[in-house]
Amino acid sequence: MVRQLGELENDIMTRVWRWNHPVTVREVLQDLRSEREIAYTTVMTVLDKLFRKGWLRREQVGRAYVYEPVSSREAYTAALMNDAWATSDNPAAALVHFFGLMSPEQREALRDALRVTAPAPAESEVHTGETGSTSAR
Repeated sequence: MVRQLGELENDIMTRVWRWNHPVTVREVLQDLRSEREIAYTTVMTVLDKLFRKGWLRREQVGRAYVYEPVSSREAYTAALMNDAWATSDNPAAALVHFFGLMSPEQREALRDALRVTAPAPAESEVHTGETGSTSAR
């Protein structure tokens, strides 16, 4: 089960995902300070916790670590959605309610995603256009 990120964890991971390159504590600190007062040690501790939880990998470069995400924000979001869906006693009803909450843009994105992930029909399932008949020509 995927645990939802806390507020500061999410703020930090959002930056790491958006920047898409290995980051140092100092880089994250400087960017966070544009929004709030925060200590270097706080950022360092949260990055270390994210590393220990498996969200980040790190490599020592000189005397400092550089951090980069283990997976994408989209993979994290998908895992949260999957976990939420798995808690339902009636997954089909949960999906119906979820689809009802979607904006038209989100429904279009869902249609696009289904086109990308839909398996290609097997040769025996290709229809000639007549109901029930397959192309065996």
